[in-house]
Amino acid sequence: MGRSRNARRGQGAEAVVEAVDGGLAELIPDRDRARAWTLLLDGAPQSHVDLDDPRYLSFEYQRRLGHVIDLAAPPGRPVHAVHLGGGAFTLARYTAATRPRSTQQIVERDAALVQLVRRALPLDPNARIRVRSTDAREGLAKVPDGWADLVVVDVFSGARTPAHLTSVEFLTEVRRALKDGGVYAANLADGPPLAHLRGQISTTAAVFPELALIADPAVLRGKRFGNAVLAACALPLPVAELTRRAASDPHPARVEHGKALTDFTGGAAAVTDAAAVASPAPPPSVFR
Repeated sequence: MGRSRNARRGQGAEAVVEAVDGGLAELIPDRDRARAWTLLLDGAPQSHVDLDDPRYLSFEYQRRLGHVIDLAAPPGRPVHAVHLGGGAFTLARYTAATRPRSTQQIVERDAALVQLVRRALPLDPNARIRVRSTDAREGLAKVPDGWADLVVVDVFSGARTPAHLTSVEFLTEVRRALKDGGVYAANLADGPPLAHLRGQISTTAAVFPELALIADPAVLRGKRFGNAVLAACALPLPVAELTRRAASDPHPARVEHGKALTDFTGGAAAVTDAAAVASPAPPPSVFR
């Protein structure tokens, strides 16, 4: 177990600071919401959770992933979901709240982080959520063929997506685990010149015929470092509804698909295991 300490924060809840496998984890209470917390790892914001209202998604990229989850099946219908990358289990909690009786697996390599989140931010005991402490790709390999309606990938190590989760071989394993109409959704982070993002679109397009990218226009123009959500499926995606939802967010996003998305890649090559590298590290200014 890692070193732990509590720090008094105003008159409300205490912040929790604990060494985990991936660095220093901090759970910071939200001053505006009674039982809400932000998880930071080595100072980088990872997740926000409201235990009283798990439908509330504070972070931009989590709201965009939430739109994909909402549209992956008819409203309220239970799904089989796999979450690669646990964080504070935000999106699994969201899925359980919006789609009761869903069966979900979280794969989070950092066992000490899993223990911290389970202890400090306990899951609803009625939610069908299983947590595995193992590598994301190893955990995915254990998912039966065609089991998942949804595979959500939000894995960062030192604020970078590990190389082995960026390749055609990895995406082929995702598709194997998905049902025929199942949806893949990934949180990708990049900045100018967007080489990683372009490569990830080409890589995903080598495995899935239908893609949509949701991102801040400034990120797509290469003006700043930021997150983009890539959704993919063997069947057509609900692009019009994704576009409407993304545009109506507090921080509006654009949706690219079809020829515009292909053109955006600029002919970037698909990534294989042999050539894969981790995503670029964000500049220090991102977290100021």
